[in-house]
Amino acid sequence: MGRILWLASYPKSGNTWMRAFLHNLIVDKGGPLDLNAMSKGALMDAAYQHYVPLTDQDPRQLSREDIARLRPRMQAALAAGRPGTLFVKTHTALTMLAGHPSHDPELTLGSIYMVRDPRDVAVSYADHLGLSIDGAIDAMARENAQTDASDKGVTEFIGSWSQNVTGWTRQTSGTVLVLRYEDMLDQPAEAFGRVVAFLGLERSPQQVEKAIENTSFEQLARQEAQAGFQERSIKQEKFFRRGRSGSWRSMLSSEQAARLAADHGEVMRRFGYLEDEAP
Repeated sequence: MGRILWLASYPKSGNTWMRAFLHNLIVDKGGPLDLNAMSKGALMDAAYQHYVPLTDQDPRQLSREDIARLRPRMQAALAAGRPGTLFVKTHTALTMLAGHPSHDPELTLGSIYMVRDPRDVAVSYADHLGLSIDGAIDAMARENAQTDASDKGVTEFIGSWSQNVTGWTRQTSGTVLVLRYEDMLDQPAEAFGRVVAFLGLERSPQQVEKAIENTSFEQLARQEAQAGFQERSIKQEKFFRRGRSGSWRSMLSSEQAARLAADHGEVMRRFGYLEDEAP
């Protein structure tokens, strides 16, 4: 039986980029690997097919409580299916759901959590959901929020942005690595080097640099333009839109930025996302 290494984040915070990096780093065939093949190396815990063997109903029609009760069995099945370390993407908050831990500690090897400035998240999340920016800001502030099921996945208990970030990053053990999306952009060699060290992978600086180059925003956007990306929301024109930080400055009104600071100021300050705080 394997153990799960969670790749965790609130939506639109760099999870796909991290999965692409690890896929290219671990498989390492020289050039960029097929973007749509990375799900073979990093599974998604919300993918409905993981729940099909566990219920006689369509998993996409199940309630949050029903999914919560099935999650321990789903995780056990994933771990049983592969030896060694199993990378699994999750947006689900780290909490108790219907009397069960959302992420089984007995099956968990560790986690990498990616956090991003919620003002940039709001811009990207609005596009992903097909909402106005005000609608995305409302969704990000909603305590105990859950997503709607889709044709590809079951409902996810993501909580509010602050709830999701706090739950994952308040752990005090050495089994969680927290990365800021902005540092992944500005200092990729250092940020992704920390990932390699955390996982105990034996890779040279050249191999790490190659994996970073193979998963640059330009490279991922090029692949999507050529072959599409199966994880793109049907409400999006394209998944890889900008690939930079700080776009909120030209996209949000001062009132919208102030709302996000009011909703999430404590956590934003902790990660250096308010102008009067250093990272």
